[in-house]
Amino acid sequence: MLRIAEQAYRTDTGRQRRANEDSYYVRAPVFVVADGMGGAQAGEVASRIAAEAFDRELPAGPEDALREVFESANREIHEHAASDESHAGMGTTLTAAIVAPERDEVAIGHVGDSRAYLLRDGKLERLTQDHSLVEELRRKGQLTDQQAEEHPQRSIITRALGPDAEVEPDLRTVPAHPGDVYLICSDGLTTMIGEEQITKILLSSTSLDAAVRALVAEANRAGGRDNITAVAFKVEEVGAPAAEPEHPTLVGPAAEAEGLRGDEVRRVAAAEARARAEVPGGRRALKRAAKVLAVLLVLGAVGFGAWYGNRQIWFLGTDDAGRVALYRGLPYDLPFGISLYEERYASPIQTSSVPRDRRGSVTGHELRSRSDAVSLIEDLERSEGALP
Repeated sequence: MLRIAEQAYRTDTGRQRRANEDSYYVRAPVFVVADGMGGAQAGEVASRIAAEAFDRELPAGPEDALREVFESANREIHEHAASDESHAGMGTTLTAAIVAPERDEVAIGHVGDSRAYLLRDGKLERLTQDHSLVEELRRKGQLTDQQAEEHPQRSIITRALGPDAEVEPDLRTVPAHPGDVYLICSDGLTTMIGEEQITKILLSSTSLDAAVRALVAEANRAGGRDNITAVAFKVEEVGAPAAEPEHPTLVGPAAEAEGLRGDEVRRVAAAEARARAEVPGGRRALKRAAKVLAVLLVLGAVGFGAWYGNRQIWFLGTDDAGRVALYRGLPYDLPFGISLYEERYASPIQTSSVPRDRRGSVTGHELRSRSDAVSLIEDLERSEGALP
């Protein structure tokens, strides 16, 4: 059985775009990237709808869940575009992965030209096929791989969520092995740097967080012509073998052969306890034990409070790309890189663009209920024209 050992994500507007139309959603075991398209900020709306479609209880069966979410998100985007002329024709790519640890599998759903990759044993494998004009020409043999990578019309996609009333996602399930690294990214990454360079960065980075930061930085260094989003996760075997105990643990007949029957163990333990209580240092030892117990109780209470806050408390803040973001948890960082919060949604609007008299609602990190936080971020997006 596998578990998710590490995860990282990052998005960036790029060097040549004024707004970020990418959205992502990360809540293990679900990982999602969407790349919106359409004028008048319609792309941001479409990608946000697609990403948020996963923020609910998913049906059993990873592929069934993917199909249901893709279809429902497509309907919502299509109906939204039909009801708002300014968003007519909007759409989004959508690539998602759901890890099924009990089966040691990863299910992939895909529409558009965002991509999913698997890095295993030092080799990078593309798990999705672009739904683009150039990819169709390549599959027909009318373009070589090199020509397809450099073609000026490679961004013209042939399938997306939103333009049509129905959509057919590509679905596949791949077996997962311990140590596998999965990368989901928008084409703002893959149009700027090649798969060989992506492989080198993933292999040479000390962590997935360092890897996604390096990927985004390299894409920007290469020109950053589009928004760039990268989501990565790594799986490992559950329950690595425990270290051998210093002394063997005796069970059943072996214990009795050593004189460790239940009544004998209780008699010896009681005698040792009385001896400790009778020596002068016994009371001091008890006091020290009481102090240790008190510390453990305090730490336990803090841990429970952090967990409870992480489930119940929400706040607005600014993500690494300068965007208004929605966080769940408490706005505090503990030693050893432990954060008491997680990012749940990144808005298309920049914190710097929020009017000064309202910016404090983002930068002040005021604790809120989920409904209050969502309502506030929607109001900010509506005032900035990101929502109708």
